[in-house]
Amino acid sequence: MSIDPTSTISNGHLVESTDPNHPANLICELCRKFYTLGWVTGTGGGTSIRLDDKIYIAPSGVQKELLKPDNMFVLDYSTRRYLREPLQLKPSACTPLFLAAFDRGAGCCIHTHSQWAVLVTLLVERDLGRDACFAISNIEQIKGLPRGRSKEGYLGFFDTLNVPIIDNTAHEEDLTESLAAAMDRYPDSYAVLVRRHGVYVWGDTVHKAKTQAESLDYIFQLAVNMKNLGLPWLA
Repeated sequence: MSIDPTSTISNGHLVESTDPNHPANLICELCRKFYTLGWVTGTGGGTSIRLDDKIYIAPSGVQKELLKPDNMFVLDYSTRRYLREPLQLKPSACTPLFLAAFDRGAGCCIHTHSQWAVLVTLLVERDLGRDACFAISNIEQIKGLPRGRSKEGYLGFFDTLNVPIIDNTAHEEDLTESLAAAMDRYPDSYAVLVRRHGVYVWGDTVHKAKTQAESLDYIFQLAVNMKNLGLPWLA
């Protein structure tokens, strides 16, 4: 379904709230934290939250550590029409990729430009080939990732974490088809790496998406260091 870009409604009330857990406030808070981690350097990366039938999305081209609630775009999930479009700001190029996660039940989707995520994609390509996914086992932090959408509980220490990798494109929105295909091919994964670019991570809730993104970044950094020490990822 295509996104209707014609709406010019401001609808400021959609992003005005004193509740710190309101999506417009949460996205700003999350992006400030992600900036300190080096995940959204410059204007890269982004975050989107679904609340009922509304999708809240950080804009494109804005320094993420400076975001304000009134910078948020709001999209109607059912119609794909914008309910709110801030003046002088551009919709996120990540929007169709966020929607792919929401179409599969996510409540929040996070896109980062983490250097560790980028390095992992290069190591997998060099050592295992372009068609391989990132796989690692026997690492305690794996227990921070769920077993899958249709499964209960979280991965265990002896389980293998698999994260698919897709090739980058010149334009972010052109990743949508390959991202959706990777999601369908690896239905138990809550992340997709983008070669030489970063990673998309999603979760059933904001809390789960955040903790899964943090767990994955820890694992990616550990994997790079393990490779430098000549240690295997799979035990």
